[in-house]
Amino acid sequence: MAKLFQHGTLAMLVDGLFGGTITASKLLKHGDFGIGTAEGLNGELIILDGVAYQALADGTVKVLKGDEMLPFANVNVSNFEGRVVLPGLKMDDVDATLAKELSYQNTFVAIKISGTFKAVQTRVVKEQQRPYPTLSETASKQQVFDAKNIKGTVVGYYTPALFQGAGVGGMHLHFIDAQHQFGGHLLDFESDKVKLSWQLLDGFDLNLPIQDSEFMKHKPSDMGIIRQSISESE
Repeated sequence: MAKLFQHGTLAMLVDGLFGGTITASKLLKHGDFGIGTAEGLNGELIILDGVAYQALADGTVKVLKGDEMLPFANVNVSNFEGRVVLPGLKMDDVDATLAKELSYQNTFVAIKISGTFKAVQTRVVKEQQRPYPTLSETASKQQVFDAKNIKGTVVGYYTPALFQGAGVGGMHLHFIDAQHQFGGHLLDFESDKVKLSWQLLDGFDLNLPIQDSEFMKHKPSDMGIIRQSISESE
């Protein structure tokens, strides 16, 4: 078993705490698989095979430099113990498909789906500038991208509902294509033959940026606002 390492919380992002508080190189010491975002909410982070890729709002993907800063990310040391090959899969069916294979309602699960996809739709938020807006206010500043007949990998996590606020309750999935040229936060997909892999995580290591004065002085929104904002951003 392995633990999920998380830097920051989704509740911080909801309130607009987009300033970077951990370097990419330090984050990667805790895992080789994961998701997140960069400073200023600049794009979507996909960590695969120990490399941190940053999908940007101009449609490009780059490898994140070790000294670049991040406000939020999830990573784990990958060791996928469960696998099933499927003739086809839709995004809306991931939860039910996984539920046929194991019981996971109250634990974190790392999820990897690799193969050929008939259609993929992603979104990427544009980089924000100080003074930062709230997360819900960035919705109008996101780019949506579509791709068809593309090989790639879905990278993400299932988070139990009882951890909503710390993370995104339910499925939180990103995508990176095989050529590392297309990616982002997944809005929808439909696949051909794919391999669904999973890894149960038996611990949650939450790392908070206590050296950051903005974080330490911040008074968070109440949970009702946090839940609504997270729902609007998915």
